[in-house]
Amino acid sequence: MGNCVRTSEKLTAEIVPHGGGATVYPAVRLHGSPNSIFAAYTRFAVLHNAVAAPPSDATPCTAARGGRSEAAVPMVFRLGHDGASGSRDALVRFIDAKFPDLAEEEEVAAAVTALDGGGGRGEEAASLAVRVTRLQHKSMTWHLERMVRWAEDLVTRGGTRAVDPKVGTWKMEVVKFGRRYCQLLEMMMEHAQMEERVLFPIFDIADRGLSKAAKEEHARDLPIMNGIKEIIKSVEVLDSRSPNYRETLHNLSTRLKSLQGLCKQHFMEEDVELLPIMEAVGLSKEEDESALEQCFVVMQGTHGRLLKFLLEGLSPHDAMKYLDLISMCRDKERMEYMLRMAVE
Repeated sequence: MGNCVRTSEKLTAEIVPHGGGATVYPAVRLHGSPNSIFAAYTRFAVLHNAVAAPPSDATPCTAARGGRSEAAVPMVFRLGHDGASGSRDALVRFIDAKFPDLAEEEEVAAAVTALDGGGGRGEEAASLAVRVTRLQHKSMTWHLERMVRWAEDLVTRGGTRAVDPKVGTWKMEVVKFGRRYCQLLEMMMEHAQMEERVLFPIFDIADRGLSKAAKEEHARDLPIMNGIKEIIKSVEVLDSRSPNYRETLHNLSTRLKSLQGLCKQHFMEEDVELLPIMEAVGLSKEEDESALEQCFVVMQGTHGRLLKFLLEGLSPHDAMKYLDLISMCRDKERMEYMLRMAVE
């Protein structure tokens, strides 16, 4: 992937994509093991509520691993004179009560889902791998839309630096644009590999050729995605005063819009036509959990250095759903690693 393998520069506190104008709350304190999955999960819930992050001076103790239960690592969440302890769900309920931003988001998301005629109980009852796939579709859709808007703005300005000084010079902005696209490209490629290595074989065993169209669309889109990366490289090296600079920017914007349209249609077809068939396949609980595990194994980059990037494209409600799925990972060390990557 070359220069595509980059670490996200965004802070954890910045990964609330649909926020803005959130209430400012006092700092909170989290006591317990710094290595506990409770700590990672609770910190993430707090950060998505735009609350000051709990300090990392938690009392050292052994993290839950292997056969030890989560209850073996007590966590205490304190806000002034108030506090809560117990299970992960108890801590999250306390956060929802004290900081209502996330709770309100969940109510809105549930209402929208009901109006759309999807999700709800049916979504929660779906295969674990299907739920992961659908949430990844949401994140990639959000990031693609963002890249398209950004490219349109670059075309409009045509070499003129942004008003916001934090963006830096035009050259710096173009480099940042390239980094963000490379992150998205890596996530999309890993997502396609996950589907082809984990989900599609399950469908094809039940009905050979069921995933043929989806595979063909993956093959169709790959050259387009790589082509966009090459155009971005050209934009980075071209002089912004050169005659064909605006034309190159326009070509970049057009290609991104085309990719956005193709991906939107592809994701919708999978969500509506292909993924619901998983219920008819009738996976056992063991097979379903194994498929979920393989999703995380195949998408190592996405669930490592790019996990914050993935979660950035989800609403707080959906981001917590994704962490719930990560917490179902049977490999405890991998699960703890992924949860910590969400907040470190």
